Amino acid sequence: MRKHDIDNLRCGIVVVVILYHIVYLFNSVGVISNVNIQGVPGMDVFLYLCYPWFMVCLFVLAGMSARYALKVRTDRQFLKERVHKILIPSIAGIFIIGWISGFVTSRYADMWGGNGAAVPGIFKYLIYCLSGIGPLWFCHELFLASLVLLLIRKIDKKDRIGVLCKRATLLVLFLLVFLVWGSAQILNTPIIEIYRNGIYIFMFLLGYELFAWEEVQKLLEKYALLFLGIAGVLGVVYTGYYWGENYAAMENLKSFLTNSYAWFMTVALLGCGRRWWNKETAFTRYFRPRNFGLYVLHYPLLAVFAWIADKTFHLPPWAFYPALLVAEAVALPACYELVSRTPLLKTLLLGLSWKKKKR
Repeated sequence: MRKHDIDNLRCGIVVVVILYHIVYLFNSVGVISNVNIQGVPGMDVFLYLCYPWFMVCLFVLAGMSARYALKVRTDRQFLKERVHKILIPSIAGIFIIGWISGFVTSRYADMWGGNGAAVPGIFKYLIYCLSGIGPLWFCHELFLASLVLLLIRKIDKKDRIGVLCKRATLLVLFLLVFLVWGSAQILNTPIIEIYRNGIYIFMFLLGYELFAWEEVQKLLEKYALLFLGIAGVLGVVYTGYYWGENYAAMENLKSFLTNSYAWFMTVALLGCGRRWWNKETAFTRYFRPRNFGLYVLHYPLLAVFAWIADKTFHLPPWAFYPALLVAEAVALPACYELVSRTPLLKTLLLGLSWKKKKR
């Protein structure tokens, strides 16, 4: 039986990720993007309000889904599925479509120190690929979190952690903010700071050990408005406090304010989803089976659209946002349908089976 609230939240957050990237490409606060185009500073409000929590929440949802999946799969089957649906696309995607974002970057930055003509094509391609990983980092992190989960299951064979977590009270949910904050301080990779292993793996495990239980979900549903009110206040305070600063800087991501906002927004969304979005809709019927593919494919398209809009049409700053929104809304579904019907490519990029379904 499908959990419609989880489906709806996952689909909604992927839409938010796409909208986020449309605004992020033209941000005015120093967050590095693939293009160097001046946007509208006021639009950055959306970035501040989304960035602390949307990927954190996706990891929680992934952890919840992992528990449901492991009810009907062995650990070996689960791992095999993760390799097929997450690991392979996360690696193949770098070399099949990652170069696109890297190439667009090279149109705005001198990546070769003025000696581009002397650089071999294969070397350029590899650099383009590595500089165009984009949203695929999520897949890398998710696969690592899945491996950690399988290790924990081997150690905790009787699921004692889960049994303890399902007894969580409202006070426990409030106090967990300190563990979330603590997890944000550890296992962060240097230089490529987007791999925040501590908090992302911890939130994935919380999804599995805590939030997947019916008892905890009922608690979240009961206090959904309380959590939403707290998250709303924290979101305003966070945005005002860090306004004008690089919201993606590690020192800001480690702060108690940032992690408090991320935590309460996550539990608020889980509670609200359970309370009001626990039903299938026409949108989720279309979006759910395409969710991962749309996530994987959306960013290279946006980078190309931004480059064309800038260099070919010379749009004013305000016009980039609606132009990219319309272009993405038209091209992304079409691109997905094309790739999903292309043998081998659909397996390498989207994690879809290469075998045709029997009718």
